[in-house]
Amino acid sequence: MSCVVLATAYGGPEVLTVVEETVGDPGPGQARVAVRAAGVNPADWKVYTGAFGTDPAQLPRRLGFEVSGVVTAAGPDAGVSVGDEVVGFRVSGGYADELVVPASALLPKPVSLGWEPAAGLLLAGATAVHALTTTGVGEGDTVLVHGAAGGVGLMAVQLAALRGARVVGTVGGEGADLVRRLGGEPVRYGDGLADRVRELAPDGVTAALDLVGTDEAVDVSLDLVADRQRIATIAAFGRAAADGISALGGGPGADPGTELRDAARAELLDLAGSGRLEVVVAGVFPLADVAAAHRQGMAGHTHGKLVLVP
Repeated sequence: MSCVVLATAYGGPEVLTVVEETVGDPGPGQARVAVRAAGVNPADWKVYTGAFGTDPAQLPRRLGFEVSGVVTAAGPDAGVSVGDEVVGFRVSGGYADELVVPASALLPKPVSLGWEPAAGLLLAGATAVHALTTTGVGEGDTVLVHGAAGGVGLMAVQLAALRGARVVGTVGGEGADLVRRLGGEPVRYGDGLADRVRELAPDGVTAALDLVGTDEAVDVSLDLVADRQRIATIAAFGRAAADGISALGGGPGADPGTELRDAARAELLDLAGSGRLEVVVAGVFPLADVAAAHRQGMAGHTHGKLVLVP
């Protein structure tokens, strides 16, 4: 038996519950994984808050797209062995003690990478890679990252810097020191943002990543970046369609970038395992406290990743 998190209705975190379910044996090309940590992402709560629809036939819903753990059983042609330490993305139902996953979703966990950061790396990291690749960020660019102290933002700041770009990142609260430590130049969002960015980067901004979905983020990006093909959003899908900028991820009309994101997994693990990319874990919650973890994430002021541990 495995403890798993279910959304039993559509609504807020109060619809989440932990139940026991039987874990089956893996079939061909599958593996069973004992979960050591599961990453928490906005996509998880979008499943039950109605952002992706409210079809009652889809209930109850399991949550969790990324995990780290240990292989406990392997089916034929799985390509992994019992005892292997792995990272899984993308999986279905990762908020669990144990689950069966396609072996294609598993990659070796670097020995130097802890369970919690390993579980928080791949969804945010692959999203950042997708945004940076779509906007062509590289050597000599100045890129504006909205939401730079969030889970995806901190990945984007580091990866853009590794590509040789100058990074200006919007922050609020206490995120400035963290963004600065990881290679970005923080600037406070709010009224006058465009002017503050111009003062910081008088030679101009060549690309922008909206990782928060606010009108301010889109408006300032349009104001500062001449080429709309070099502006991407992972949240403001309506604005993207209206303003001709790239929409990325799981929203309406967005490019999911599945192949690109899957291809990024090995590189992200290599960078994190070698210490060139840091996964900032902002909070660790027991599986039973999943609702509290989601409430913190939904408040929108978390600097880094939230992680659940069985």
